[in-house]
Amino acid sequence: MRIAAVGDLHCTRQAHGTFRGLFAEASTAADAVVLCGDLTDYGLPEEADVLADELSAGATVPVIAVLGNHDHESDQPDAVRARLTAVGAHVLDGEGVEIDGVGFAGTKGFAGGFGTHGLGAWGESAIKAFVQAAIEEELKLETSLGRLRTRHRVALLHYSPILQTVVGEPKEIYAWLGSTRLEEPIDRYEVTAAFHGHAHFGSLEGRTRGGVPVYNVSHPLLRANGHERGFRVVEVG
Repeated sequence: MRIAAVGDLHCTRQAHGTFRGLFAEASTAADAVVLCGDLTDYGLPEEADVLADELSAGATVPVIAVLGNHDHESDQPDAVRARLTAVGAHVLDGEGVEIDGVGFAGTKGFAGGFGTHGLGAWGESAIKAFVQAAIEEELKLETSLGRLRTRHRVALLHYSPILQTVVGEPKEIYAWLGSTRLEEPIDRYEVTAAFHGHAHFGSLEGRTRGGVPVYNVSHPLLRANGHERGFRVVEVG
C-alpha cells in the first residue's frame, strides 16, 4: 500500500479551493491518505466544514486522520471530528481501522519530553494532571494497536514519539512537541511505520529505539524540504 501523508494543514474559513488539488494529487499517487492533526486552524466547526468540502472535492481514496492541538483550541473537537466523519474520513482517537489489509491506529498524542528528560508525575497536582494526559494518550495508542489483527500496522499521531524528528526546532520547546511515552507501544507492536506532524521546523524522519521508521509530515516542513506536492508518499506492506 502506498500512503500519502501530511499534517498541519491549518485549514481556515477562507481556504475554499486551497486543498482539493492536494487531495486529488495525493489520491492518484497513493492508495490511502493520512492526515496527522492540526487539520483546522482554531478548531472551529466552520473550518472543518471547509476542509470536509475540500476532501469531498479532491480525495478519491480512503482518508484516515487524527486531530491535533489546534483542533482542540475552541473546545469543539467532537464537532470537528463529526464534520470530517460525515464525508467518509476515518478520524481516529484511540481506535483502529483496516484498509486493504493494512491496520491504522491513531490518537493525538501529547507533550512531555523525551528520554531521561521526560516529565514525571511528581510534585504539584497540575504537573501530575499534565503527565496523566500523556499517559492516557499512550494508552489510547496501545489499545488501538493491540486491537489490530493485520500483519502491517501504521501509527498516526500529531505529537512526535521520538526526539529525532523534532530536531531543528528550538531546543527549549522540544518537550512540547512530543513524548517518549508514545514510542513504547509502537515498538512493542512492531509497527511498520509511524507518522506525525506538529514540528513545523523539525526533521523529516527518524527511527524508534526498536527501529520503526517515523516520518514527520508537517506540511510546512515538507514544502521547505522539496516535497513540492505538499505530501509524502511511503509504501508499506
